[in-house]
Amino acid sequence: MRILYIDTSSSYLYSAISEEDKLLCEVKKEFGTSLSEVALPEIVSMFTQTNLAAKDIDKIIVVNGPGSFTGIRIGITIAKVYAWSLNIPITTITSLEAMMLSSKQNKIKVPMIDARRRYVFGAIYDENNQVILKPQYIKMDDLNIELGKLSDYTIITKDELEEYDNKEDYNPDILKIINYFQHKEPINPHGVNPDYLKLTEAEESKLN
Repeated sequence: MRILYIDTSSSYLYSAISEEDKLLCEVKKEFGTSLSEVALPEIVSMFTQTNLAAKDIDKIIVVNGPGSFTGIRIGITIAKVYAWSLNIPITTITSLEAMMLSSKQNKIKVPMIDARRRYVFGAIYDENNQVILKPQYIKMDDLNIELGKLSDYTIITKDELEEYDNKEDYNPDILKIINYFQHKEPINPHGVNPDYLKLTEAEESKLN
């Protein structure tokens, strides 16, 4: 099975093509504000490098959030176009799941993304990758209460989060992520939508 993986939920492009438990090609680059311009060309370049066409892909796994609102939309759009136009099965995972699976520690895992104003996107998983605290937008103080109940854990993040010492820099293990989710049930491409875990600033403004 050939699988295309796409994660544009941050300022980085994490993408790869795998075939039968082997990475054929991968991209792990930070593009910042130019991500929207380079994401698709970088993915097309992977097809060129592997001598594959998009139609040769058997499944797409795309990260649908949380993270950067703009970034998430980029990856979702690319994945949906490929899936719908070429009739390729597609499924979604969260950025927090990807972070959790990439941990090199055999302990409780706490993926965390700085959401500013002392809020984070976070979750807690046990040593067997089972959910202790589901992915959510949460106050750091509230998350700290949950962490206080734990004896040994690692925080997986790309952000500073200076108040924490037991941090593990997030470096996606894309093949591990793909292998873990390769059999996840596909969904209709039209049902693939961003999962921001919070309202956008524009939506919040309408409520105030």
